[in-house]
Amino acid sequence: MPRMLDVSDEVRAEIGDEEADRLLAGETAPGSYDCTSCRTPGDSEQERTSTVLFIGDETAVLAFAHAGCLPSQVVQVTEEQLRGAVKSITGDTVDLEPDKTVPEQAVLGVTSGLVLIGGELHPALVVEPTGPIARPGTTGAGDDFLPLLIEQGFMPLTDLSAVPPVLHGWSVLLAVGQLHAVLQPGSNGGQPVAWWQAHQPLQVTDPWRAAANKHQQVLMFAAPVGSIGRQPREDLLRDALDKAAANGKLVASALPLAGT
Repeated sequence: MPRMLDVSDEVRAEIGDEEADRLLAGETAPGSYDCTSCRTPGDSEQERTSTVLFIGDETAVLAFAHAGCLPSQVVQVTEEQLRGAVKSITGDTVDLEPDKTVPEQAVLGVTSGLVLIGGELHPALVVEPTGPIARPGTTGAGDDFLPLLIEQGFMPLTDLSAVPPVLHGWSVLLAVGQLHAVLQPGSNGGQPVAWWQAHQPLQVTDPWRAAANKHQQVLMFAAPVGSIGRQPREDLLRDALDKAAANGKLVASALPLAGT
């Protein structure tokens, strides 16, 4: 079924007429998607949808957005941002040079929610990549996402009975009630740098923001691809977290709050 897609001339110029026509015909476009701007669900069969192409130096990610949120456009980002999985983009990797093999890049999915621990609600971010995360400089099909985080100080969890310890040097940047980034320590004691950064600031609920301001910290849970999934309700998210912890596939830390 043809999709209600907008493909701008600049996006068409980058992906080529053949791919653009396949998108418009519904051959390669998703029906449902998460808007790359507001992060809420969309349906390209029912509402006008923009194609947004994020381009690094060698790699590109095609994402989708409500037409009311973003026009169809090309957005230039650094290859480090695209390859380092710091962008909250959901989409398919587009090979701009078919004669060169570019592996599909995993990106980080981030979900916010309230988690009940010890009878108290805590603000949480749940991070799950869209694919395996390899250790920098290595090749192969292994997934080093959790080992890399454990090396940074995140703690493996077997259950969610207690609040994880604070990981100093890391923080969650919240500004004007919106989520902007997860920051990690800079090299050689320099300024913090973004480990994950929202393409556009993400709205959080009033209860989530109130809990963050109360505790002055946010719990960050991380799990390998396929462990959590996108859960529509917080009770289902908690069930998925409990299952991942029981299976030894969950790490977490409490990150101090930066901003308000």
